[in-house]
Order: sequence, then C-alpha cells, then structure tokens
Amino acid sequence: MVTSLGSSVDETFEAMRAARSGVARVTRFDPTGLHCDIAGEIDAERLIEGHPWDARGGSEFRLLRHATAEALADGGLDGITDRQRIAVAIGGHGRVPDRDVIQIMTRHAREDGQVNVDALRADPQFDAAEFTTRSPETAPTLLAHHLDAQGPVLPIVSACAAGSQAMGEGLRLLREGRADVVIAGGGEPLLSFSYYLGFALLGALTRRYPSPEGASRPFDRRRNGFVIGEGAGIMVLETLAHARARGRPILGELLGYGDSADGYRITDMHPEAKGAIQAMRAAIADAGLSPEEVQYVNAHGTSTAINDPTETKACKAVFGERAADVPVSSNKSMIGHTIGAAGAIEAILTMKGMNEGVLLPTINQEAPDRKCDLDYVANEARLMAHDVALSNSFGFGGQNACVCLGSAARGGRD
Repeated sequence: MVTSLGSSVDETFEAMRAARSGVARVTRFDPTGLHCDIAGEIDAERLIEGHPWDARGGSEFRLLRHATAEALADGGLDGITDRQRIAVAIGGHGRVPDRDVIQIMTRHAREDGQVNVDALRADPQFDAAEFTTRSPETAPTLLAHHLDAQGPVLPIVSACAAGSQAMGEGLRLLREGRADVVIAGGGEPLLSFSYYLGFALLGALTRRYPSPEGASRPFDRRRNGFVIGEGAGIMVLETLAHARARGRPILGELLGYGDSADGYRITDMHPEAKGAIQAMRAAIADAGLSPEEVQYVNAHGTSTAINDPTETKACKAVFGERAADVPVSSNKSMIGHTIGAAGAIEAILTMKGMNEGVLLPTINQEAPDRKCDLDYVANEARLMAHDVALSNSFGFGGQNACVCLGSAARGGRD
C-alpha cells in the first residue's frame, strides 16, 4: 500500500501503531476559499518513477503500480504460464479534469455557449486523450497490461465501497473457477483542485478543526466532516492450493464477502443502517461463521455526523448483547478517507493487525458521544490476539460492502 503515512504496509502500520496522523495542510494546490485546507497527501517523490504509462494512466495508475510492486514482492506472478488465469479487480473512479483542462475548453467557448471544436482541436495545449484516459477503467486496464494479466479486468466504481467490492468480486472469481489469481484492491488519484472541490461543494469535508492532525475524529462528539486522503492498496488473492503449489507465503484468508444497497439517498446512509447490517451479516454468513466468532471490526468510521452513529447502530444489531465487547476502530482518523482505496487499505491493515496481534487505534477520541458508545480503541494501539475480523465500507449512493478476514495462524480453506 501507499498512504500519507508511508509507502509500504509496514511503514503505514507502524505509524498507525504509534497513533500518528498523516493529515496536513494541502500543498499540491491553493485551497483558498474551499473552507477546508487539509488532506492526507502523499509525497509523490516517494513513488516509483519512470514507467512509460505513468503519464497516460495518471497518478491513479502510478499509485496502483507502486502498491502492486510491494504486493508482488510476496505474491509474485512469475512461473504462471497461463496468464488468462490472472484477473484484475480494482476499485476507483478515474481522474476529474483539472482546472487547466477546464480553462482550455472555456477559452474556446463561443458566445452561444457552444465550444469551437476546431479551435479546441488545434490548440497545442489540448490533448484529446485527456478524456479517454480519465475513465475509471484506464488504470485497471493499464495495470493488467503491465502485469500481462489476461483474465477478467473488473473496474469497480461504487464510491467508498469500491476497494472492498473489488476484493469481494475477486473472491467470487476464484470461487467460480474463473481465475487462479486476482490482483485486487483500490486506488484514487493524487489530489487535484477539481477532485477536492467536488467534496467541498457537497459540504462533506470538515470545516472546523483544532489542527490538521486533530481534524479526523471518528465517533467523537466534535466530529463535523471527513478528511480526504490519497492512497492505494493491493492484495494478491489466490486459491490456497494454487498458492501452496507456487510456494507463496500465506498472509491471511479472505473468508467472506457481503454487499448491499440502501436504496435511500445519494449521500446519506439509511438511518436504520439497513444496508450496512445486511452487508455485515452477509459477510459473516458467507464465511460460514456466526457473529459470536468475530473479534474485531475495522470500521468505515468517516468522522461524519451521520455515518458514525449509524455504523454504531449496525454493530449493535449484528452483535447484539456483546457489541460493547467487540473492539472497533477507524484508520481514517489517521490517513483520512481514501474513497475507492479505503476498503483495500483498511482490509490490509486489518490483516496485518491480526498477524501482529495489534488493534490499531482511533485517534482524536476526546469528547464522548452518547450515540457512539462502543469500544473504539481510543487513542492508543492495543495488544490483543484475534484471528477473525470484519472490515466495513459504506459508500455514497448507499453502496455497502463488508469483508470477513482470517489470520494466517487460523489456517486456510481451499
């Protein structure tokens, strides 16, 4: 993975174990007038450079390629002769045309409001490929080309649930026998003014914060909106028999997957958490487990007024009387909300936590909220052996996805 806290899984995990925040003032553009000037930015100089497709695929491909390189250091694809058995499933949303492209088009607008297409085409600063290469399928397709993966390529476009859905759909490809290996995860492009502007205009971003580091505060009474983050996370999913035959290390198991739709509103979760409950229960059932066997929940935990108490309500419905005893924490408190990458990054951190026997904290827990009354692993990491966990992702449009994960020590099923 790559996040504002590190350019690898270990770097990000250790920073989170130390309860550090990667949120800081935006430096990539001038945020004046947007009422929010912070983000979980990635230092682009830390990313792998030099691939000829970087420019065409944009920063989304660059982030995915960086994360994939780390994943393949363990998972590898060498020796797989049938490349049609390698699939790619990636959550993400492509790139929004930034100010420079919009300004070029505006420059060639006529008085009647139409665009002078001939003048636009002749403009040396305009590149028609800008539009086709900004589509959500571009980065996953380039990644498949880069890896010579000739199986299905699934671009998953489902807002904040996309990374988890990519892993879940990858699991289904393996179970259906349509692939032996799936490169699965999510990535969002590096921040641009236009990308940031959309969330600011929605009123979704935090407007009041004591400091950049203290802005993202899931489940805290003083939360007032989320913080945008950059990032990418990639898993190599594989059937157990195929991985063992290749001699690859087993880091954990994707036990189950559940998804649903609220059918309620574009920006808000259902107030009774119906879709979230359905997805969580479906993931547990798909894993062949009962709610009593789940020991930890990596929450969606966005730091918004609506999400956090609603997700709390969902946990109570799923776990019943033991809900208060199931630790819950939100990685977004430290890296912000990485949108389509969030589910993948958080599932990887959940897996790492199981293998390390560590629950990562929810930082900025200062003011209790009576509607958020679970065990949120407040402010400090906690040592706790656990080998079954849920990772929740609830997105705009009422998209819900949940994955159930098992540790490597638990032992895998084919």
